[in-house]
Amino acid sequence: MFDARPVLLSTEFPPLRRRRIATLQVNLGYRCNLSCVHCHVNAGPHRTEMMSTAVVDEVIAAIDRLDIETLDLTGGAPELHPAFRRLVRAGRRRGIEVIDRCNLTVLFEEGQETLATFLAREEVTVIASLPCYLEENVEQQRGKGVYGDSIRALRLLNDFGYGQDAARRLHLVFNPAGAVLPPPQAELEAAYKRELRRRFGIVFDQLFVLTNMPINRFGAVLKAHGELDAYMALLRDNHSAENVPGVMCRDTVSVDWQGNLYDCDFNQMLGLQATVGGRPARLADLVRGGPLEKACIATAGHCFGCTAGQGSSCTGALDG
Repeated sequence: MFDARPVLLSTEFPPLRRRRIATLQVNLGYRCNLSCVHCHVNAGPHRTEMMSTAVVDEVIAAIDRLDIETLDLTGGAPELHPAFRRLVRAGRRRGIEVIDRCNLTVLFEEGQETLATFLAREEVTVIASLPCYLEENVEQQRGKGVYGDSIRALRLLNDFGYGQDAARRLHLVFNPAGAVLPPPQAELEAAYKRELRRRFGIVFDQLFVLTNMPINRFGAVLKAHGELDAYMALLRDNHSAENVPGVMCRDTVSVDWQGNLYDCDFNQMLGLQATVGGRPARLADLVRGGPLEKACIATAGHCFGCTAGQGSSCTGALDG
Protein backbone atom coordinates (compact mmCIF):
# COMPACT_ATOMS: atom_id res chain seq x y z
CA MET A 1 0.00 0.00 0.00
CA PHE A 2 2.85 2.36 0.83
CA ASP A 3 5.19 1.30 -1.99
CA ALA A 4 7.25 4.16 -3.43
CA ARG A 5 8.49 2.08 -6.38
CA PRO A 6 5.82 3.16 -8.95
CA VAL A 7 6.70 6.83 -8.40
CA LEU A 8 10.43 6.16 -8.76
CA LEU A 9 10.10 4.08 -11.91
CA SER A 10 7.89 6.66 -13.61
CA THR A 11 10.45 9.46 -13.06
CA GLU A 12 13.04 9.94 -15.81
CA PHE A 13 16.72 10.66 -15.20
CA PRO A 14 19.41 11.70 -17.72
CA PRO A 15 21.05 8.70 -19.48
CA LEU A 16 24.28 7.22 -18.08
CA ARG A 17 26.92 4.85 -19.41
CA ARG A 18 29.25 2.61 -17.46
CA ARG A 19 33.04 2.93 -17.34
CA ARG A 20 35.31 0.05 -16.29
CA ILE A 21 34.42 -1.91 -13.15
CA ALA A 22 36.64 -0.75 -10.28
CA THR A 23 34.42 -1.91 -7.38
CA LEU A 24 32.54 -5.15 -6.91
CA GLN A 25 29.85 -4.51 -4.30
CA VAL A 26 28.44 -7.74 -2.88
CA ASN A 27 25.23 -7.92 -0.86
CA LEU A 28 25.53 -11.11 1.20
CA GLY A 29 21.91 -11.05 2.31
CA TYR A 30 19.27 -9.03 4.11
CA ARG A 31 19.64 -10.43 7.63
CA CYS A 32 20.63 -7.77 10.15
CA ASN A 33 20.54 -7.38 13.91
CA LEU A 34 18.95 -3.91 13.48
CA SER A 35 15.89 -2.51 11.66
CA CYS A 36 16.81 1.11 10.88
CA VAL A 37 14.15 3.58 9.70
CA HIS A 38 16.30 4.88 6.82
CA CYS A 39 17.32 1.41 5.57
CA HIS A 40 16.79 1.17 1.81
CA VAL A 41 17.41 -2.60 1.99
CA ASN A 42 14.58 -3.19 4.46
CA ALA A 43 16.98 -5.43 6.38
CA GLY A 44 16.23 -6.87 9.79
CA PRO A 45 16.57 -9.82 12.19
CA HIS A 46 13.78 -11.79 10.54
CA ARG A 47 15.05 -11.62 6.96
CA THR A 48 16.26 -15.02 5.75
CA GLU A 49 17.79 -14.21 2.34
CA MET A 50 21.44 -15.29 2.40
CA MET A 51 23.97 -15.90 -0.40
CA SER A 52 24.62 -19.59 -1.14
CA THR A 53 28.05 -21.21 -1.15
CA ALA A 54 27.81 -21.61 -4.93
CA VAL A 55 27.30 -17.87 -5.45
CA VAL A 56 30.11 -17.09 -2.99
CA ASP A 57 32.35 -19.27 -5.17
CA GLU A 58 31.26 -17.23 -8.20
CA VAL A 59 32.14 -14.00 -6.40
CA ILE A 60 35.67 -15.27 -5.80
CA ALA A 61 35.93 -16.40 -9.44
CA ALA A 62 34.79 -12.92 -10.55
CA ILE A 63 37.47 -11.31 -8.37
CA ASP A 64 40.05 -13.44 -10.18
CA ARG A 65 38.60 -12.52 -13.58
CA LEU A 66 38.20 -8.76 -13.03
CA ASP A 67 40.86 -6.12 -12.52
CA ILE A 68 39.03 -4.54 -9.58
CA GLU A 69 40.42 -2.27 -6.88
CA THR A 70 37.79 -2.82 -4.18
CA LEU A 71 35.58 -5.59 -2.83
CA ASP A 72 32.71 -3.89 -0.98
CA LEU A 73 30.79 -6.23 1.36
CA THR A 74 27.34 -5.16 2.45
CA GLY A 75 23.97 -6.50 3.62
CA GLY A 76 22.02 -6.52 5.96
CA ALA A 77 24.88 -7.03 8.31
CA PRO A 78 27.42 -8.78 6.06
CA GLU A 79 29.38 -10.09 9.06
CA LEU A 80 26.45 -12.38 9.97
CA HIS A 81 26.96 -14.41 6.79
CA PRO A 82 29.02 -17.59 7.39
CA ALA A 83 31.20 -16.84 4.33
CA PHE A 84 32.01 -13.23 5.30
CA ARG A 85 35.50 -14.03 6.57
CA ARG A 86 36.22 -16.30 3.61
CA LEU A 87 35.40 -13.47 1.20
CA VAL A 88 37.49 -11.00 3.20
CA ARG A 89 40.49 -13.32 3.05
CA ALA A 90 39.96 -13.95 -0.67
CA GLY A 91 40.06 -10.24 -1.41
CA ARG A 92 42.98 -9.43 0.84
CA ARG A 93 45.07 -12.35 -0.47
CA ARG A 94 44.61 -10.89 -3.95
CA GLY A 95 45.86 -7.49 -2.84
CA ILE A 96 42.60 -5.54 -3.18
CA GLU A 97 40.92 -3.27 -0.66
CA VAL A 98 38.07 -4.95 1.22
CA ILE A 99 35.32 -2.77 2.72
CA ASP A 100 33.04 -3.92 5.53
CA ARG A 101 29.79 -1.91 5.67
CA CYS A 102 29.38 -2.28 9.41
CA ASN A 103 26.55 -1.20 11.71
CA LEU A 104 29.00 -1.32 14.68
CA THR A 105 26.59 -3.09 17.06
CA VAL A 106 27.22 -6.37 15.24
CA LEU A 107 30.62 -6.54 16.97
CA PHE A 108 28.75 -7.53 20.15
CA GLU A 109 26.45 -10.13 18.64
CA GLU A 110 26.80 -13.72 19.81
CA GLY A 111 29.47 -15.48 17.74
CA GLN A 112 31.18 -12.22 16.75
CA GLU A 113 33.54 -11.99 19.71
CA THR A 114 36.62 -12.14 17.46
CA LEU A 115 35.27 -9.93 14.69
CA ALA A 116 37.21 -6.77 15.60
CA THR A 117 40.42 -8.78 15.88
CA PHE A 118 39.77 -10.34 12.48
CA LEU A 119 39.02 -7.01 10.77
CA ALA A 120 42.19 -5.45 12.17
CA ARG A 121 44.39 -8.42 11.26
CA GLU A 122 43.11 -8.45 7.67
CA GLU A 123 43.36 -4.63 7.46
CA VAL A 124 39.75 -4.34 6.33
CA THR A 125 38.41 -0.83 5.71
CA VAL A 126 35.44 -0.30 8.03
CA ILE A 127 32.66 2.03 6.89
CA ALA A 128 30.33 2.35 9.86
CA SER A 129 26.90 3.90 10.16
CA LEU A 130 26.58 6.57 12.85
CA PRO A 131 23.81 8.94 11.76
CA CYS A 132 24.68 11.51 14.43
CA TYR A 133 27.10 12.13 17.29
CA LEU A 134 24.08 12.75 19.55
CA GLU A 135 22.30 9.86 21.27
CA GLU A 136 18.73 11.01 20.66
CA ASN A 137 19.16 11.33 16.89
CA VAL A 138 20.87 7.94 16.54
CA GLU A 139 18.24 6.07 18.53
CA GLN A 140 15.44 7.79 16.64
CA GLN A 141 16.70 6.20 13.43
CA ARG A 142 18.25 2.95 14.67
CA GLY A 143 16.60 1.91 17.92
CA LYS A 144 17.04 2.10 21.69
CA GLY A 145 20.48 1.18 22.99
CA VAL A 146 22.17 1.42 19.59
CA TYR A 147 24.05 4.62 20.42
CA GLY A 148 25.82 3.20 23.47
CA ASP A 149 26.81 0.04 21.63
CA SER A 150 28.03 2.08 18.66
CA ILE A 151 30.27 4.21 20.86
CA ARG A 152 31.60 1.10 22.58
CA ALA A 153 32.33 -0.46 19.18
CA LEU A 154 34.16 2.64 17.93
CA ARG A 155 36.34 2.65 21.02
CA LEU A 156 37.11 -1.03 20.46
CA LEU A 157 38.09 -0.37 16.84
CA ASN A 158 40.29 2.52 17.99
CA ASP A 159 41.99 0.08 20.38
CA PHE A 160 42.93 -2.00 17.33
CA GLY A 161 44.43 1.00 15.55
CA TYR A 162 41.42 2.00 13.45
CA GLY A 163 41.29 5.71 12.71
CA GLN A 164 44.97 6.05 13.62
CA ASP A 165 46.77 3.52 11.41
CA ALA A 166 46.85 4.11 7.64
CA ALA A 167 46.33 0.37 7.09
CA ARG A 168 43.14 0.32 9.19
CA ARG A 169 40.79 2.93 7.84
CA LEU A 170 37.64 3.85 9.76
CA HIS A 171 35.01 5.98 8.06
CA LEU A 172 31.63 6.98 9.50
CA VAL A 173 28.37 7.48 7.62
CA PHE A 174 25.77 10.18 8.25
CA ASN A 175 22.16 10.02 7.07
CA PRO A 176 19.64 12.81 7.72
CA ALA A 177 16.87 12.03 10.19
CA GLY A 178 14.11 12.87 7.70
CA ALA A 179 13.11 14.06 4.25
CA VAL A 180 15.83 16.68 3.88
CA LEU A 181 19.16 16.94 2.09
CA PRO A 182 22.24 16.39 4.26
CA PRO A 183 24.39 19.36 5.35
CA PRO A 184 27.81 20.08 3.79
CA GLN A 185 30.11 17.10 4.37
CA ALA A 186 33.29 18.97 5.35
CA GLU A 187 31.56 21.05 8.01
CA LEU A 188 29.74 18.08 9.51
CA GLU A 189 32.91 15.97 9.52
CA ALA A 190 34.67 18.66 11.55
CA ALA A 191 31.80 18.66 14.06
CA TYR A 192 31.80 14.85 14.30
CA LYS A 193 35.55 14.74 14.92
CA ARG A 194 35.42 17.48 17.52
CA GLU A 195 32.46 16.05 19.45
CA LEU A 196 33.42 12.37 19.34
CA ARG A 197 36.95 13.14 20.50
CA ARG A 198 35.76 15.53 23.21
CA ARG A 199 33.03 13.26 24.55
CA PHE A 200 34.59 9.81 24.14
CA GLY A 201 38.17 10.13 22.87
CA ILE A 202 37.09 8.53 19.56
CA VAL A 203 38.98 9.22 16.32
CA PHE A 204 38.18 8.26 12.73
CA ASP A 205 39.35 9.04 9.21
CA GLN A 206 36.47 10.51 7.18
CA LEU A 207 32.75 11.17 7.44
CA PHE A 208 30.65 10.14 4.44
CA VAL A 209 27.43 12.13 4.08
CA LEU A 210 24.66 10.19 2.29
CA THR A 211 21.27 11.30 1.02
CA ASN A 212 18.39 9.11 2.17
CA MET A 213 17.00 7.13 -0.75
CA PRO A 214 13.18 6.90 -1.04
CA ILE A 215 13.36 3.12 -1.39
CA ASN A 216 11.82 0.27 0.66
CA ARG A 217 11.43 1.22 4.35
CA PHE A 218 12.24 4.93 4.02
CA GLY A 219 10.19 5.27 0.83
CA ALA A 220 7.22 3.57 2.50
CA VAL A 221 7.46 5.93 5.48
CA LEU A 222 7.51 8.94 3.15
CA LYS A 223 4.47 7.69 1.26
CA ALA A 224 2.56 6.83 4.43
CA HIS A 225 3.12 10.36 5.72
CA GLY A 226 2.23 11.99 2.40
CA GLU A 227 5.79 13.30 1.96
CA LEU A 228 6.99 11.26 -1.03
CA ASP A 229 6.06 13.75 -3.77
CA ALA A 230 7.61 16.64 -1.86
CA TYR A 231 10.81 14.69 -1.26
CA MET A 232 11.07 13.68 -4.92
CA ALA A 233 10.58 17.34 -5.89
CA LEU A 234 13.35 18.30 -3.45
CA LEU A 235 15.75 15.84 -5.10
CA ARG A 236 14.84 16.90 -8.65
CA ASP A 237 14.97 20.63 -7.87
CA ASN A 238 18.46 20.26 -6.41
CA HIS A 239 19.84 18.10 -9.22
CA SER A 240 23.37 19.16 -10.23
CA ALA A 241 24.63 18.06 -13.65
CA GLU A 242 28.17 18.54 -12.34
CA ASN A 243 27.66 15.50 -10.07
CA VAL A 244 26.67 13.15 -12.90
CA PRO A 245 30.22 12.16 -14.00
CA GLY A 246 31.06 11.04 -10.44
CA VAL A 247 28.06 8.85 -9.63
CA MET A 248 29.18 5.48 -8.28
CA CYS A 249 27.23 3.31 -10.73
CA ARG A 250 29.64 4.20 -13.53
CA ASP A 251 32.49 2.27 -11.88
CA THR A 252 30.65 -0.19 -9.59
CA VAL A 253 28.65 -3.33 -10.17
CA SER A 254 26.34 -4.62 -7.45
CA VAL A 255 25.72 -8.34 -6.83
CA ASP A 256 22.68 -9.53 -4.90
CA TRP A 257 22.51 -12.62 -2.69
CA GLN A 258 21.29 -14.71 -5.66
CA GLY A 259 24.11 -13.68 -8.01
CA ASN A 260 22.12 -11.19 -10.10
CA LEU A 261 23.92 -8.04 -11.28
CA TYR A 262 22.78 -4.44 -10.87
CA ASP A 263 24.29 -1.07 -11.64
CA CYS A 264 24.08 -0.10 -7.96
CA ASP A 265 22.72 -1.26 -4.62
CA PHE A 266 19.68 1.00 -4.99
CA ASN A 267 18.76 -0.52 -8.35
CA GLN A 268 19.08 -3.90 -6.68
CA MET A 269 16.38 -2.95 -4.18
CA LEU A 270 14.11 -1.80 -7.02
CA GLY A 271 14.71 -4.91 -9.15
CA LEU A 272 16.32 -2.90 -11.98
CA GLN A 273 18.71 -5.58 -13.15
CA ALA A 274 21.69 -4.84 -15.41
CA THR A 275 21.58 -6.50 -18.82
CA VAL A 276 24.00 -8.32 -21.10
CA GLY A 277 22.94 -8.82 -24.70
CA GLY A 278 19.38 -7.82 -23.87
CA ARG A 279 18.95 -10.32 -21.03
CA PRO A 280 19.28 -9.97 -17.24
CA ALA A 281 22.95 -10.10 -16.20
CA ARG A 282 24.32 -12.53 -13.65
CA LEU A 283 27.59 -12.96 -11.81
CA ALA A 284 28.50 -15.78 -14.17
CA ASP A 285 28.61 -13.20 -16.99
CA LEU A 286 31.44 -11.40 -15.18
CA VAL A 287 33.30 -14.66 -14.73
CA ARG A 288 32.98 -15.29 -18.48
CA GLY A 289 33.96 -11.70 -19.28
CA GLY A 290 30.53 -10.34 -20.15
CA PRO A 291 30.56 -6.92 -21.89
CA LEU A 292 29.36 -4.53 -19.15
CA GLU A 293 31.79 -1.71 -19.97
CA LYS A 294 30.15 1.22 -21.80
CA ALA A 295 26.73 -0.37 -21.25
CA CYS A 296 23.69 1.79 -20.54
CA ILE A 297 22.90 2.12 -16.83
CA ALA A 298 19.33 1.57 -15.65
CA THR A 299 18.04 4.82 -14.12
CA ALA A 300 14.89 6.05 -12.39
CA GLY A 301 13.74 8.78 -10.01
CA HIS A 302 15.90 7.67 -7.09
CA CYS A 303 19.01 8.58 -9.11
CA PHE A 304 18.32 12.23 -8.28
CA GLY A 305 19.28 11.27 -4.72
CA CYS A 306 22.84 10.75 -5.97
CA THR A 307 23.06 14.07 -7.85
CA ALA A 308 21.07 16.44 -5.62
CA GLY A 309 23.00 19.18 -3.84
CA GLN A 310 26.55 18.11 -3.00
CA GLY A 311 25.87 14.66 -4.47
CA SER A 312 25.85 11.32 -2.70
CA SER A 313 27.62 8.01 -3.14
CA CYS A 314 28.80 5.04 -1.08
CA THR A 315 31.91 7.12 -0.36
CA GLY A 316 30.09 10.30 0.51
CA ALA A 317 29.57 13.64 -1.22
CA LEU A 318 30.59 14.08 -4.86
CA ASP A 319 31.33 17.80 -5.06
CA GLY A 320 34.34 17.85 -2.77
